[in-house]
Amino acid sequence: MTNPNENKEAFYYQLASVFSGTPRTDKVLLIGDFNTRTGRDNYKCHLDVGKHGIGKRNSNGEFLMALCSEFELIVTNTMFKQKEERKTTWMHPRSRHWHTIDFIIARCRDKMDIHSTRAMRGANCWTDHQMLRSKVALRIHQEHNRQGTSKPTKFNTAKLRTTSHRESVEQEMDSALAQWDEKETSTAGRI
Repeated sequence: MTNPNENKEAFYYQLASVFSGTPRTDKVLLIGDFNTRTGRDNYKCHLDVGKHGIGKRNSNGEFLMALCSEFELIVTNTMFKQKEERKTTWMHPRSRHWHTIDFIIARCRDKMDIHSTRAMRGANCWTDHQMLRSKVALRIHQEHNRQGTSKPTKFNTAKLRTTSHRESVEQEMDSALAQWDEKETSTAGRI
């Protein structure tokens, strides 16, 4: 039987290898049941946890916080001030205390894209966990043309005003569409 800490380390090692292979410019949302507690009192020394956490951090939380620190991630559940019932996602069956063990995690530089993260108490998900909902407005930046890449061809539509040029373009388009129809009918019989 394997040591549970070895399993945790292997899991977070795999997760770290996925993050290290992901470009830093990509938007990332890591969503899941991590069975960790991030705690409430540690926000002063960590950028990865907001000041609205629940309870105390456990050993699993240390693994998660190490991952967040290494890859500049933030736990979005802890960023927003809200009622306790909207923060907690799971109730311990014996103690009947509510805990936050499910998380939505994003890159620190994208935290302005996250408008809220909260637990949905009324959702029937056929599980003992509460569903998490996050309102996200993704701002995707357009890539700039790099030096040496060609720009798309622009067509001179002013030439279409002359009847001779317009007729030649129409003939070329008719022949291209006829060839397309022939290819389509020949492949339709094979499917």
